[in-house]
Amino acid sequence: MELIRLTKENLEKEHICCAISNNKDAQVMSKKAWLSERLDEGLVFLKGDVRGKCFIEYLPAEYAWTPIDAEGYMYIDCFWISGQFKGHGYSNQLLEECIRDSKEKGKKGLAVLSSKKKLGFLSDPKYLQYKGFGVADSARPYFELMYLPFSPEADKPRFQSCVRESPRDMPGGFTLYYTNQCPFTAKYVPLLEAAAKESGTAFHTVPITTRQQAQSAPCPFTTFALYYNGRFVTHEILSVSKFEKLRKDLEE
Repeated sequence: MELIRLTKENLEKEHICCAISNNKDAQVMSKKAWLSERLDEGLVFLKGDVRGKCFIEYLPAEYAWTPIDAEGYMYIDCFWISGQFKGHGYSNQLLEECIRDSKEKGKKGLAVLSSKKKLGFLSDPKYLQYKGFGVADSARPYFELMYLPFSPEADKPRFQSCVRESPRDMPGGFTLYYTNQCPFTAKYVPLLEAAAKESGTAFHTVPITTRQQAQSAPCPFTTFALYYNGRFVTHEILSVSKFEKLRKDLEE
């Protein structure tokens, strides 16, 4: 499979894999705007020459939109192979290119957010372990920061202390932290706001619009972090039907 690297020159014409639609779609527009700003910070979006979910996105950890301390590492934002593209070795091809590129740039290793067991929107821990990654740090309730050092002397990355502290001054009801790193938030956040309003449920959104905000966030996964009455509920981007079920379960 040929690999295509997104640049500012080809960003508008290339399909970005996880939001299959035209460039006028809100999901595509928000994601490409976010990507465009990150490219100058060293972000790499590497995709297969296919129209589907077959890509890896990574950037220097100092610029990652997540509360970690991983100086000198490369951080994998998103690594997704799905559907018909599974089982062909594309995961290995993309990861090997990420490793090669990171070593060439003098990085200490790779860091990536995972979980104790496989969950949506997080990298598969079993696959990462198979490829030599280990657990560097963990955070409640299930997040794990995994890493692949390129030398035995490399320091372990770790979560920032803010993920171990209870969020302060969080209002009652639902509070949602989110970024435009994932195109799905552009679609689902307004839908969830509308659903909550219709049901009379308190729903507060906290858009994370800068790297500094992301690096001091209360949750390791800043793309979508939903709280209820100050307690973390889920990182998985919810459809309206899933949100309604969750709302009813929590409010009963």
